[in-house]
Amino acid sequence: MFDKMKEQVKVSEHEYRYIGKHANRPEADELVSGKRQFLDDIVKPGMLTVRVLRSPHANAIIKEINTEKAKAVPGVVGVCTYKEAPNWQCGLPNHRKVLDNHMRFVGDSVALVAAETLEAADEALDLIEVEYEVLPFVLDCEEALEEGAPQLYEQYPGNEIPKTTPFSEVPFNQIFVGDVDKAFKESAYVKEGYMKYENMAHPLPPESPGCIAEWTNPSAVTVWYNGGAPHLQKFNTEASIPGVAVRVIATQSGGSYGSKQLIPHMILQAILMAKITGRACKFIMDRNEHFLSYELRQGSRIRGKVGMTEDGIINAVEGMWYTDSGMSSTYAQAMTAVGLGECQAFLGKCENWALDTKLVATNHSSQAPIRGFGGQECKSVLVPMVCTAIRAANMDPLEVFKKNFVKDGDKYIWRDHLWWDVHSVDYTKAFEETAKAFGWSEKWKGWETPTWVSEDGRYAIGVGVGVHGNADIGEDPTEGEVKLHPFGSVTVEICIGETGGAQRLAVQKMVAEIMKCPLDGVQLVDADTHGTRYDAGMIGSRGTITMGTTAVNAAKNARRKLLEMAAVKLHANVEDLDTENFLVFNKNMPEMRLPWIAITGTPECTVNGTYSYKQNFDKPNFALYLAEVCVNLETGEAKLIRAMEGSDVGQIIDPINIRMQAEGSFGSAGGDTGLFEEMVMDKKLGRFMNGNMIDYKWRTFNNFPQFDTVLLESEWDTESFHAVGFGEITPSPAPAAILMAVSNAIGVEMTEYPCTPQKILKAMGKIK
Repeated sequence: MFDKMKEQVKVSEHEYRYIGKHANRPEADELVSGKRQFLDDIVKPGMLTVRVLRSPHANAIIKEINTEKAKAVPGVVGVCTYKEAPNWQCGLPNHRKVLDNHMRFVGDSVALVAAETLEAADEALDLIEVEYEVLPFVLDCEEALEEGAPQLYEQYPGNEIPKTTPFSEVPFNQIFVGDVDKAFKESAYVKEGYMKYENMAHPLPPESPGCIAEWTNPSAVTVWYNGGAPHLQKFNTEASIPGVAVRVIATQSGGSYGSKQLIPHMILQAILMAKITGRACKFIMDRNEHFLSYELRQGSRIRGKVGMTEDGIINAVEGMWYTDSGMSSTYAQAMTAVGLGECQAFLGKCENWALDTKLVATNHSSQAPIRGFGGQECKSVLVPMVCTAIRAANMDPLEVFKKNFVKDGDKYIWRDHLWWDVHSVDYTKAFEETAKAFGWSEKWKGWETPTWVSEDGRYAIGVGVGVHGNADIGEDPTEGEVKLHPFGSVTVEICIGETGGAQRLAVQKMVAEIMKCPLDGVQLVDADTHGTRYDAGMIGSRGTITMGTTAVNAAKNARRKLLEMAAVKLHANVEDLDTENFLVFNKNMPEMRLPWIAITGTPECTVNGTYSYKQNFDKPNFALYLAEVCVNLETGEAKLIRAMEGSDVGQIIDPINIRMQAEGSFGSAGGDTGLFEEMVMDKKLGRFMNGNMIDYKWRTFNNFPQFDTVLLESEWDTESFHAVGFGEITPSPAPAAILMAVSNAIGVEMTEYPCTPQKILKAMGKIK
């Protein structure tokens, strides 16, 4: 794969010890040797295994349930149904019960079993007797809103979930600014569109979601889980179990791609069985459960209208954005709020909006945060809708996107329902450099016009472009501390879970750079809510700015204290002193050096520095995605043959790690949802048909196209070495770019995903 990759990077003018250079992760040896402890490696005394009986029906009421035979199985310690379960609920707002008598999707939880072995638990599940009252179900979000549709929750009539959010007192779920009627009259081009992005794709992290729960006293429970946001998970769980103190420890994670940062329902079920049995309980989904019962990317569709001026400025957007949350909303309202903000980053010059939203409950598995968090779902339908106006004007979409993307001095409303003045680098150069490297001006031939057609007319190639930006790179507070120890070591106390992106290494490098000490002299504490102050976790590409700023400033504060102490010993001004390799010296007389212990004295006198970062949404990041797709016009098969991603990320912290983040644009329910990734639903039975690693179509390592990156390094106004986060958004612009490329190859506009052979042939009029 790597030999197919090329990079164009503007080299930073700074010379650092570690920043901008690759370094092996501290845990690398343990990871590749299999010694690293993951969740399933943890064994607690007397620990039990939890398994779940799953509903075979998309919508049903449990009339009778009998668990006596299951309880009699040797090794079974506890069985629980809705009859015994407390009224613990999760969701936003809380509405999904830990166990319920109403089954709302195929795979919903009927009963829980905790046993000494997996085999005993599975045997018990087979012996539970259930009688159901089977009810009609609804899978389409607009049909679910119609009068007479099957109802999922009594408290949510019409299947519309309340538009509350955790971000502000006034929920941000619609944009109504300016005068759209007037703007449409002033527009040279006005077009309507109806677009769908409803693959319900699976992010497929290598390790399934899981947790362990153990009660330490009647009002306190400890949870281990394989996500990367322990404080956020603690907050979420305590909101579901009033009066209980929850400690959350994040283990090494075998990937998350956004899907495991919050696993509220699973954790409640593990805590429940631990309480019933009085023993630690481990609950890890097997791969089949992970496919069929876990949370997927939410569905998205938009009906709307776009207006554009003669010179290519999008000046009016009107419409309804429907988000299909499945049977429950884990954090969908937050995703909607973020998506609306990202609309304005994409169309930074648009001053007239009338974009409303509806969050709808339907009878398939719960939809939840996946890498892209609302922005990918929104942008995958909004970009094609905006393109209807660009197409009508016969303009180059890349040039229109470049002209409209938010710039320094613009404004937007972000998820906190506040207006923010944008302080950003100008991404114009990133647009131009990426387009030049791709050869866009030579390849773009016009709308629904292929770049190339084979002599026999069998194959055609088209190109497409997508763009994305997100200001959540500065979201949520982070509190932390850096400690300098006398004998020469540094401890960083920030809650940083590791889900595969090497965020812990990035912070380690930043602190080592400030202290000018060996990289392995900096240690990070484990991600444990009892041992660290608050941090929201690995979400929104926030780690670089939020954790980085906290680490850098805490290290600077600790360093300042150390130098002030040394100034007394060395009879020098603080400004004349520096530290390197655990020694302090006078820059004017470098031979005058003291080890840290000679400054702090004994017994150990720890020098510490603290810092609290406050969230800031004035800086959006950026990703431009260019795709080249070849379509077999006879069979409808489409292949991505080349892709390029461009951005300006400020200072690159580690060149290999950022390249790996860009490579992630293919999977994690990302770019390939434009072509083939989807959970296929049997609409008559309401169940998924491809819940395994063979039938679920996804890209394998030997099937990567040529993939290039153009990453510029401007001087961002950030304290994290002028860097901004980039990882989460790399997949987000890809689906729309691929949809456009397919449309141009076949000469017909495509309006929904994925671009399967059947949909392509149907669009071309070759099949009904």
